[in-house]
This record gives sequence, C-alpha cells and structure tokens, in this order.
Amino acid sequence: MTIEISNIPQKEIITGFKARFVHSAHTTTAFWEVEAGAELPLHSHIHEQISMVTEGQFQMTIDNVTKVFTPGMLVIIPSNIEHSGKALTACKITDVFSPVREDYK
Repeated sequence: MTIEISNIPQKEIITGFKARFVHSAHTTTAFWEVEAGAELPLHSHIHEQISMVTEGQFQMTIDNVTKVFTPGMLVIIPSNIEHSGKALTACKITDVFSPVREDYK
C-alpha cells in the first residue's frame, strides 16, 4: 500500500497539535504539525512511543527529566511513563505508537 501523507485528512487532537494518522495492524504513525507555544499536558498511555522531531524545537519532560529535542533527535518513551511537552517553535514531529492508537482512528 502506498500513501501520500498530504492526502490524509488532518485532525486537531488538542489545541495547536494537528496530525495525520496512518494505522497498520500493530502500529499507529502520527505526522504532527505543532504551533509554537502549544503545550502537551502531562499524561501516560499503554502505548510504547517513539518520537522524532523533523522541524523546530520541542521541549519534553519524560519521567521528570526535561530536554529540548531538535531535528535528527528521537526518544523512546516506554509504556505508562508520564510525559509532557511544549513547542518552543513551530514543529513537525513524527510519532510511532505500539500497539495501535484506537483513540486516534
């Protein structure tokens, strides 16, 4: 299957966080466009998450450790670990979740 990312409808999940989602049998991939200053509240979920910043600067606090992520950096967030974030600039971020994020379908 071939998918053109720009053809996937975009959904705003929380204020300032818009994504296009691709779901496979075992994963969900999210292509986020995040507005500068947008904040991701502290949360956790059962999904393992791999996050990669492709544009901009995104500050994340993961398990009480805060770092700024820039293009070329990625982080693996284990299942049920609390994390939050803030876009220091406009950002593009790609996330891969396992298992599938049914709540994003």
